[in-house]
Amino acid sequence: METATIRVLVVDDYEPFRRFVCSTLKRKPDLQIVGEVSDGLEAVRRVEELQPDLMVIDIGLPTLNGIEAARRIRKLCPECRILFVSQESSADVVQEALNLGALGYVVKTHAGSELLTAVEAVCQGRQFLSRGL
Repeated sequence: METATIRVLVVDDYEPFRRFVCSTLKRKPDLQIVGEVSDGLEAVRRVEELQPDLMVIDIGLPTLNGIEAARRIRKLCPECRILFVSQESSADVVQEALNLGALGYVVKTHAGSELLTAVEAVCQGRQFLSRGL
């Protein structure tokens, strides 16, 4: 019996970090990376095309920042779950991310230890916030 596969779109403009996220996610056999993009506008286009179950997105993106991209994506794909992974840790930014419908927020410095836990929580519909937020 096959377990349900969770389709993931990874959005980060820094390629080494994007590769790290993808290699971390590939450790879980129920996660399938359906796309990788490096800017917010492209993320919006790809979500419309791919209809992923989960989007792992940075905030500091070229063309369209992650907050604005996520706001647009919420309208295009309301069932897509959003997990922010960002170096930005100000309370205002985190609150704005959660207000627009993101379920999780991981600070990049904690991604090594928290990313898979955060993905699991978000996929189950639970909120996840990085340590120290």
